[in-house]
Amino acid sequence: MTDTPLPYSDEISRFLRYLERERNLSLHTVAAYQRDLSKLQHWAKDQDLALTGLTVHHLRRALAQLHRQGLTGKSLRRWLSALRSFFAYGIKQAWLKHDPSAGISAPKVDKKLPNTLDVDEVGKLLSFNSDNEHSARDRALLELTYSSGLRLAELANLNLTDLDLADATVTVTGKGRKTRILPVGRLAKAALQQWLKERGQFTSGDQPALFVSSRGTRISHRRIQQLFHAYSLQQSLDKSVHPHMLRHSFASHMLESSGDLRAVQELLGHANIATTQIYTHLDFQHLAKVYDQAHPRAQAKTTKDSTFTKDRTEIAGFDPSQP
Repeated sequence: MTDTPLPYSDEISRFLRYLERERNLSLHTVAAYQRDLSKLQHWAKDQDLALTGLTVHHLRRALAQLHRQGLTGKSLRRWLSALRSFFAYGIKQAWLKHDPSAGISAPKVDKKLPNTLDVDEVGKLLSFNSDNEHSARDRALLELTYSSGLRLAELANLNLTDLDLADATVTVTGKGRKTRILPVGRLAKAALQQWLKERGQFTSGDQPALFVSSRGTRISHRRIQQLFHAYSLQQSLDKSVHPHMLRHSFASHMLESSGDLRAVQELLGHANIATTQIYTHLDFQHLAKVYDQAHPRAQAKTTKDSTFTKDRTEIAGFDPSQP
């Protein structure tokens, strides 16, 4: 291996362009890769190490240092994943001969199940009464998110041309710029029809966005988040609702009712079914809760257990105190 320093700033720039143009990753994802690779770049510079000279031992030290600086297990896993993708690109481009991250185990991370609303809570949220001038828009935003399981960015980026109410479908562009056609439920369709009747009051005819702000421009991600939070407070929910919580709730309720993991994967636009499988844990939690509440031999002990046991043994016709 040569000790000649690799101009890795240029290589990182080329790698990021590759992610955006050939892998079709979103600008948000590309920016995350850039932040993670910047950590490596600065660490290597402080250690006076060229990327071509990095070894598995160097990266283990870097990983330990980042951990000491407070990075969580999830962040460290993402950092290591970004490095591996970068090194694989370097090998493919022949400016790197080996992957220095090979053999490093990613830190274990406890899986955190997503927060969801149950069906009654969703019903309570969506039954809000409001007479403000944007209530039709807000109802359409909430109903469509839950009806079709949209991501925040997918919701905000919708255009009028993406909606086909005659066919009750909406075309969304998700991660990796992949499009999918999703059904629109009856109540979401009605809310959208009402919003489309009023939308012209807030924007000009050449505005393509489906959902617009009070200024007539495309509604921002932040404003949508604020609206979801505000309506959860108005409806006295004990959870602060955000768009992804409704998406999680959609997925959980669909899986609970249908049991069709593949169909839910397609609806959510997950590239890997392993991402969708987290909702099976939510479904099991629901089943376990029902079981614990309903099955007499699964219930937690209480002060009434002695009476309960006495009644059962008397019915059975024997006295357990006797030999």
